Amino acid sequence: MKSVNTDVAYDYIRKKILSGEFFPGKALMTEVLATEIGVSRTPVRDALRKLETDGLVSIQAHLGASVKKMQLKEFREMCDLRLALESHAAGLAARYRNEADLQEIQFALEAMRRLTDGVIAAETEQPLLGELAREDARFHIAIMSAAKNDLMKKEILRLHLINRVLTVPLAPGAVAAKKAESDIRRREVQAKHNDIFQAIAKGNALEAKREMEFHLQEMIDHNVMLLTRAESGVLARDLTPEELAYSS
Repeated sequence: MKSVNTDVAYDYIRKKILSGEFFPGKALMTEVLATEIGVSRTPVRDALRKLETDGLVSIQAHLGASVKKMQLKEFREMCDLRLALESHAAGLAARYRNEADLQEIQFALEAMRRLTDGVIAAETEQPLLGELAREDARFHIAIMSAAKNDLMKKEILRLHLINRVLTVPLAPGAVAAKKAESDIRRREVQAKHNDIFQAIAKGNALEAKREMEFHLQEMIDHNVMLLTRAESGVLARDLTPEELAYSS
């Protein structure tokens, strides 16, 4: 039976991983964590095993536990699975959505539009990026909820969370997009979100699935292109706002 201390240890370590404080590859020493958290080593070990099941921690014999790293091949495979599941979820949303679902999706869409305009108008991007990422997450999660398939929703969220967290910074020589280029991309992403919403609102399952698939595939291709430029050969942690979704 899982103890309260296990929950405390699990939440502590998970939050450190999600925040980036515990970076990919970082050793997770049971004794050190137990002291930090104020629990015995047993609940820490239990928490690490659960985090391994979640896909956030790697445990190897004789080496112990560490925050999991993700290579490009694994990233591609996970994206393929995510693409299939979430595109299908968009089709289900078009079929099963109700008025409350549409209102929730549209609310997030309108908030994204306002924030996108604000980011583009601003000289620097940072102040509004966190809010934009949250509304993007709200948009996609609302679609998953409208699909009326809790098992699928849970798996999609898990995949996106792993993709977002298990990455490391780009190498110093990696080229970042200029703001003008980022702004053009943001307009395109916003337009595609609108296309997805319109298809769901019309109840056109085939179109909703196609629009979501196009959006996700473009996002994945863009991210892979950036990642292959990295000298480190592993994934970049600093993703664009739309790629920071699904962190709830």
